Amino acid sequence: MIDQLQIGNLRWIHIPIASESNMDFLRTHFDFHPLDIEDCESKVQRPKIDIYDDYRFLILHFPYFDKALKFIKTKEVKIFWGPDYVITLGTHWVIRTLFAKTKEEADLDVDELPNTSDVLLYSIMDSLINESLKLLNMIEDSLDHISRDMFEKKAEGTIERISITRKNLVLLNTAFKPQLRLFQKFESGVIRGFTEGLEDYWGNILDSYQKVYDSIEDYQELIQGLALTFDSLQANKTNEIMKVLTVFSSVLLPLTFLTGYFGMNVHLPYQNNPLSTYILTAGMILLIFGLLYYFKRRKWI
Repeated sequence: MIDQLQIGNLRWIHIPIASESNMDFLRTHFDFHPLDIEDCESKVQRPKIDIYDDYRFLILHFPYFDKALKFIKTKEVKIFWGPDYVITLGTHWVIRTLFAKTKEEADLDVDELPNTSDVLLYSIMDSLINESLKLLNMIEDSLDHISRDMFEKKAEGTIERISITRKNLVLLNTAFKPQLRLFQKFESGVIRGFTEGLEDYWGNILDSYQKVYDSIEDYQELIQGLALTFDSLQANKTNEIMKVLTVFSSVLLPLTFLTGYFGMNVHLPYQNNPLSTYILTAGMILLIFGLLYYFKRRKWI
């Protein structure tokens, strides 16, 4: 299904699925390069921009949150950008929401700028980056939970949260790093639009994108530090447990030897003495306290 929206002289066409019929629509009504159409049909593409005399073709990647799996994933956003039209391809929910909102209001509402293709493209990118910032806020909350919960006794939940957060940050870095140079070209003027006076807006897009990318790098360093701290805490707890078990074993070992020795079925001194059991028990108790005192003096416990 192809959704179309007309705002004055500006036309916005949204194509959710790159089916054969939808691609035939583009071939029939627009003079796009065949390789661009081929890129639309392919699901996995690197971020890029192709510049032609009468239009531009962009492939971008932006994240979304999969609530079922608790992981962040990325979706491709493909955009044909001409003087009086913008064609978006993809199923990213931010674009669908912006399309429905714009259709309802019949206006882009960007600082009272005229409804041009450049302004529409700016509005789309701004919405996608704002959604990325919301995902980063979610990751920041997760980092706060990790920093608080790592000192709790139950470690299973913290291990899972650290693993999920690290995977999400790696995915975000993989998606945003290749696109940084592309957004820098907008601000530097290498990529020119069809409307004059939008240089400051492209600069604002770059600032927001740079903020997202810098936050991702900062959070990656932070989660790495938290993971190392958590591993150290768990190793320390394990060492404490092993130390306690070793003390118990060291105390019980001589007692086991004594009980085994005096439990032999041979003639032993004082075995017929009625107080032998009490003497042996008292000696074992003294041995326990002696060993504990020795361990204490050596600062082993």
